[in-house]
Amino acid sequence: MLVLSRQRDESIIIGDNIEVTVVDIRGDKVRLGITAPKDISVHRKEVYEAIRRENRQAAQPTNEVAPAPSPAQPSVADPAVQPDKAKK
Repeated sequence: MLVLSRQRDESIIIGDNIEVTVVDIRGDKVRLGITAPKDISVHRKEVYEAIRRENRQAAQPTNEVAPAPSPAQPSVADPAVQPDKAKK
């Protein structure tokens, strides 16, 4: 990890197109301003981790049971329903 010291209104550059500026310092909190292209996502770490967690959950198959057929549509396994027999 690279550790840098910056004062208010000083910046660091990441790559060619991301700039992080120290906007304000109050007690133990530092406010940062981030300038980046629109195609670069910028999130607080806890938000980023929540997004990743939700994406992983959405990508996993569910173990949900298929809904039971409605009374108008009897199940094929229902013994009262006989398959059509071909007429000779």
